[in-house]
Amino acid sequence: MVEFTHISDDKVQMVDIGDKAGVSREAVAAGKIELRPETLRAIREGAVVKGNVLSTAMVAATLAVKDTPRIIPMCHSIPISSVVIDFTHESAYIEVRVAVKSHGRTGVEMEALTGVSVALLTIWDMVKSAEKDSQGQYPETCIRDIRVIEKRKGS
Repeated sequence: MVEFTHISDDKVQMVDIGDKAGVSREAVAAGKIELRPETLRAIREGAVVKGNVLSTAMVAATLAVKDTPRIIPMCHSIPISSVVIDFTHESAYIEVRVAVKSHGRTGVEMEALTGVSVALLTIWDMVKSAEKDSQGQYPETCIRDIRVIEKRKGS
């Protein structure tokens, strides 16, 4: 049977990590946003009206990593020692990778996933006027493949 650590006696709970030893921890998460070719070109060329899309997404991702316990109820506040955000431009999408490091008693995968999610949402927000069709819909815009790429514990 699968054990859900955030549920006890049919009630949600924050897992007690008080007796766990602090160790170095790292998680890397990634996700993609598919955009129109002309939107991708505008991002690469720095021609988006709202400003530098990827710099804004980088700041948003960093803030999201730090605010994860405020957004996801059962996450612990943990000391974040490093956040690294990378963007890869492909022909039909941008991939965002967020690596988070900490020295603590619990993992940082939720922080990495939250950073990726908010970076992707920020990109969408910054370019949504260019992505809308004549009916105000987003037929080509898609966020996908948000996942944990790697998780490490210990040295």
